[in-house]
Amino acid sequence: MSVTSLFERLRITSLRAKIDLVFLIAVLLLVLLFAALWKRSIDRSFQEIQMQERANIHYLYLYYLKTGKIDTDYLASQNIRVVDVGGKNLKLYRQIAQKGKSKKFSVVNLRLHRYILINNDRFKLILENLNKPRFPVELLIAFTGALAMLLLLYLWVVRSIRPLSELKEKILRFSEGDLNIHCHSDHKDEIAEVANAFDQAVETIRNLLRSRQLLLRAIMHELKTPIAKGRLLSEMIDDPKKKARFHAIFERLNLLIDEFAKVEQITSKNFQPDFHSYKASDILEGSIDLLMLDDPSHCLHTVIRKDFTLRGDFELLTLAVKNLIDNAIKYSTDRHADILIREPEIRIINRGKALPHPIEEYFTPFHSSEGGLGLGLYIVKSILDLHGMELIYRHEEGKNIFAVIVK
Repeated sequence: MSVTSLFERLRITSLRAKIDLVFLIAVLLLVLLFAALWKRSIDRSFQEIQMQERANIHYLYLYYLKTGKIDTDYLASQNIRVVDVGGKNLKLYRQIAQKGKSKKFSVVNLRLHRYILINNDRFKLILENLNKPRFPVELLIAFTGALAMLLLLYLWVVRSIRPLSELKEKILRFSEGDLNIHCHSDHKDEIAEVANAFDQAVETIRNLLRSRQLLLRAIMHELKTPIAKGRLLSEMIDDPKKKARFHAIFERLNLLIDEFAKVEQITSKNFQPDFHSYKASDILEGSIDLLMLDDPSHCLHTVIRKDFTLRGDFELLTLAVKNLIDNAIKYSTDRHADILIREPEIRIINRGKALPHPIEEYFTPFHSSEGGLGLGLYIVKSILDLHGMELIYRHEEGKNIFAVIVK
């Protein structure tokens, strides 16, 4: 199993979590290594004490054979204290004999004291070895230094990836529509390269949006004058039917200009919506009025099962619903759309083919669209986002269903 698959199994996906895990494993391995070396050092020190004890006892026996006495001065020089001679301390003698392996010779640790029992045909002794295992100071210093170095390395790595968290936060802000972000870095590492590349991409997108806004403003400015002149000239037409038709055409053009203005305001974040409470049926009625249909009943079938109140900007919501109805009629196979109001949704249905692309692609401005500018669903999505509402699309039994969900 690879390390990557192991991380996925453990559900460790973030870079910071992986770094934490790696350094945690490194610290645990260092502690285990220190514990093993510590035990080995203590064991070696005990072995040295045992070898010293055997040498001392051998010397005592030989000295006693020669002189018939115990060399207490030698024992003192070896840091060994005489506790009992001749078995007078019976209680201690029994405790050592019971805990030791032999009544003749035993070395036991009793209440943090190391006693040596010697009981042969010549003498009976209880000695206390005051020598303690040597504390491995060098090993402790090495362990402390290695642990400190590992912690410093961990802090250095964490500090190195800290700009990633800041970059992530700015990317999230950018995804929410905030273009006023800057993440240029003067560092020379890979994170700085990514941050600078993203900063350049944001600047490019900012310039593109600014260009589109300027284009919309220029289009609106250039069209306002000929539309106004056309409306004036249409007043000179004597035929009432032609006059009314030209009025409707120029009114429709004027509404399109207003829609462009709404797009420019929404995208530039200069528009402050005017929120009030309205009935869903009133929003629908205003949307149908914006369509300027000669006979709405001819191409629309409306059913209100359960009307409800929602809070929002009337002009924006009517524009959003109007765009959905307009698309439903335009792209239907029978030039007809059904509208259903049922709390908490407004549903627009038409007969037709399913969208050829995921609906998310239609939420981008000026996407490739047949018979349009690719702004309809972009405007709808932008307006609904301002209201905290959701647009859901599905295709069932040859019908396209768009639902505005009020949360």
